[in-house]
Amino acid sequence: MTRYANSVTLPLSAFTPRHFRLAVNGPVATVTLDRPEKKNPLTFESYRELTDFFHACAHDDEVKAVVMAGAGGNFSSGGDVFEIIGPLVDMDTKGLTAFTRMTGELVKAMRAAPQPIVAAVEGICAGAGAIVAMASDLRIAAPGAKVAFLFNKVGLAGCDMGACAILPRIIGQGRASELLYTGRFMSAEEGERWGFFSRLVESASLLGEAQDLAKAIGTGPTYANTMTKRMLAMEWAMSVEEAIEAEAVAQALCMTTEDFARAYRAFAAKEKPVFKGD
Repeated sequence: MTRYANSVTLPLSAFTPRHFRLAVNGPVATVTLDRPEKKNPLTFESYRELTDFFHACAHDDEVKAVVMAGAGGNFSSGGDVFEIIGPLVDMDTKGLTAFTRMTGELVKAMRAAPQPIVAAVEGICAGAGAIVAMASDLRIAAPGAKVAFLFNKVGLAGCDMGACAILPRIIGQGRASELLYTGRFMSAEEGERWGFFSRLVESASLLGEAQDLAKAIGTGPTYANTMTKRMLAMEWAMSVEEAIEAEAVAQALCMTTEDFARAYRAFAAKEKPVFKGD
């Protein structure tokens, strides 16, 4: 459940965004960036609202997985040229730093949300849009998807919103370096070959496949999935020995859940376990 400033507890399905579409179907919430006429760019307001949404996810017990998508055949073209890029030119250092920290908060909120996030990527996925896909836990794409971390193309460094930390861990240091130094587009086929995308799916089936994947995760053991997401993030900064010890503690905690006992009873009865998140 989600607790808002007025202290009323509401389901995440009651979250009413103004800058994207939200649909909650059972354990899956689908977020759709919805400015198709401009390839779904982000604005100051949509950054903040997406961050608020993912903060709210951390307090919701009903939604177990999130799908990120874009309307009209594209994922996102990144920051809106006229609503973001233009105003940035006239800001002082203090204002610019406040902006870059604000955009980074979106990635932090996505990583802190306990729900695994599946990005359904088609068409253009560039700049901050590429970052949103990168910050998701899983990514599937349509064959025509094109991904570019194009900060270099507008005179900026590739180190934006965690790109230099996260992207090399997904596709490797050398490949990440090439994309961040050149700002070129990575094709869907390259993205799958390099491990950025788990698989390619025809456009007509993409959103459904992403939602099915999210539902499969969402009907799994909730506490254990949340622990997996936490450990995948935490172990970046650990030695192998530290990671093994941390995983021992994490797995022991998972063994205290009713879902673990439920899975054993189902196995013994030759049945499929039905997880309930407790």
